Amino acid sequence: MARRSSKSRSKPSTPGARAQELSNRNNGRAPREPLAFDPQLLLSKLGTAKTVHQYRDKQAVFSQGDAADAVFYIQKGRVKLTVVSKRGKEAVIAVLQQGDFFGEGCLAAQPLRISSAAALQNLTIMRLEKKTMVGLLHQEPEFAEMFIAYLLSRNIRIEEDLVDQLFNSSEKRLARLLLLLAHYGKDSKPETVLPKMSQETLAEMIGTTRSRVSYFMNRFRKMGFIDYNGTLHVNSALLTVVLRD
Repeated sequence: MARRSSKSRSKPSTPGARAQELSNRNNGRAPREPLAFDPQLLLSKLGTAKTVHQYRDKQAVFSQGDAADAVFYIQKGRVKLTVVSKRGKEAVIAVLQQGDFFGEGCLAAQPLRISSAAALQNLTIMRLEKKTMVGLLHQEPEFAEMFIAYLLSRNIRIEEDLVDQLFNSSEKRLARLLLLLAHYGKDSKPETVLPKMSQETLAEMIGTTRSRVSYFMNRFRKMGFIDYNGTLHVNSALLTVVLRD
């Protein structure tokens, strides 16, 4: 009887149900912190085969359609990657931070940049010519292993972002984004999110309107999940919004 009862309760899983199940599992995980590289490792391996550049807040590093001929490594600051459609609509596809690489598409024979990169604050980056980067990957197995691990981590993050966009509400998407920007998971204390991250930018990153972002930010503040005091502080309790059904 017990076997028949158990069998009668089991139902075949549909593709839609399976996808939602995977989404729920992702919601239950803390946001993944991107892998960071030790800049001293690069400096010791490259010597003079690199250039270091300084950028002001909002200054362009490269633009969509530029020649893809180098890889960049963020030593200090943050970078915003954006894409503009043929109709002129702009979308923010990523905000990168210290320890991240960008522009690696040139290593896969990408002739032109498919996105634009700009500083989100005062920025220091290391520029590695494509030839230099390829040589480093071939000659230094330890560095190559770390770089592959970094790319895989970025790919997983992109997949999680896609699931987030497909299945979660704009409120949950905003909560998850704030936790990622606050480096949730490093320790139990809330970290500071840059005050220059405008609500327009947040709205573009989660696919909603600025008014909705404003509404949810005020709601999070009233609930004690975030705090404004010249800068934005994110409390780890915001995770309850991500985990909520």
